[in-house]
Amino acid sequence: MALMDNSAPLVAMVAGETSGDLLAGLLLGGMRSRWPGMTAVGIGGPRMAAQGFEAWWPHEKLSVFGYLDALRHYREISGIRQKLGDRLIQERPDVFVGVDAPDFNLGLEARLKAQGIKTVHFVSPSIWAWRGKRINKIARSVDHMLCLLPFEPALYEAKNIPATFVGHPLADAIPMEPPRDASRLALGLSPDAPVVAVLPGSRRSEIEHIAPAFLQAVSLLSRQRPDLRFVMPVVPSLRSMVEPLVAQHAADSPLTLLDGRSHEALAACDVTLIASGTATLEAALFKRPMVIAYRVSSLSWQLMKRMGYLPWVGLPNILLRDFVVPERLQDAATPEQLASDVLAWLDQPAKAEQVRQRFIELHHTLRCDTGRCASEVIAQVLASNRRA
Repeated sequence: MALMDNSAPLVAMVAGETSGDLLAGLLLGGMRSRWPGMTAVGIGGPRMAAQGFEAWWPHEKLSVFGYLDALRHYREISGIRQKLGDRLIQERPDVFVGVDAPDFNLGLEARLKAQGIKTVHFVSPSIWAWRGKRINKIARSVDHMLCLLPFEPALYEAKNIPATFVGHPLADAIPMEPPRDASRLALGLSPDAPVVAVLPGSRRSEIEHIAPAFLQAVSLLSRQRPDLRFVMPVVPSLRSMVEPLVAQHAADSPLTLLDGRSHEALAACDVTLIASGTATLEAALFKRPMVIAYRVSSLSWQLMKRMGYLPWVGLPNILLRDFVVPERLQDAATPEQLASDVLAWLDQPAKAEQVRQRFIELHHTLRCDTGRCASEVIAQVLASNRRA
């Protein structure tokens, strides 16, 4: 049964991949400050576990990339959602907080909301970029939307969906001045060598589709600029998948694989070659120029192209409404093009400085103490539940 003492609510949460686990962990930190006795359960990863979260399933179970990957795992994921919903309806948490993963969470939230369980969704789906009709499903599923981007609440207000801009938790967690020298020391890098951080993604399908081109670009760059050094953060569970690709495509390059440590890599680098996703916003908050790339299966790409609305896919470009950093998508993400783009940043320090200044402004906009702001909204949702 749900706990009725507002000082110790029972909160159910679902975060579906590494980026969601990171965001949920930061949110839980803020919630734990408000409710030290809070119980949090559901689906999550190590960042959430560090905040006392009890994972009934690991977040990797929901980590899929593209339509084909989702279809391959549909039966298993659908079964998890059914079992989780059954258990939550029985235990009746005070509130359910779905963290990103809209294809999983919105259906679950609709079921819970119909059973009288309050639902909050943390991270607005990108209805402003593609699949805008999802706002109708959101209206049926969500009692309150917590938005990370400042322009999003107005979209929901037009449909009478309560929504609040709470800033981005990464903007609170990442320092305004990145610790470049300390990070280089921690990673064993020279303070003077030019460093490229290579981030092809944290999911198996991203490694499959994106990592080969990134590693081929590394090989080209190391031949053209022997003084370059490369660091590549890897999810430990995917290291066995990455190492053969490194041996195949970049065996002779000065590339160091890191077990995680993506923030240290971004703080240490001069430029990053990076897959589209939350990591691009992290790179912007570390004030690093970047080359964004994205590759999926041919079928997934054709479907996504038809549903897109905006000229940009990278979060820094979307937020700044401009092609501040290059985006190389699908067939355009060739090793030669990626290597050329990386060199362009290294050879144009004045342009890199201009981008750094724009990223500083963006950082200030997004820094709002997200944990506190989100907890206040969740407290209001809890209060409305008790009044009802």
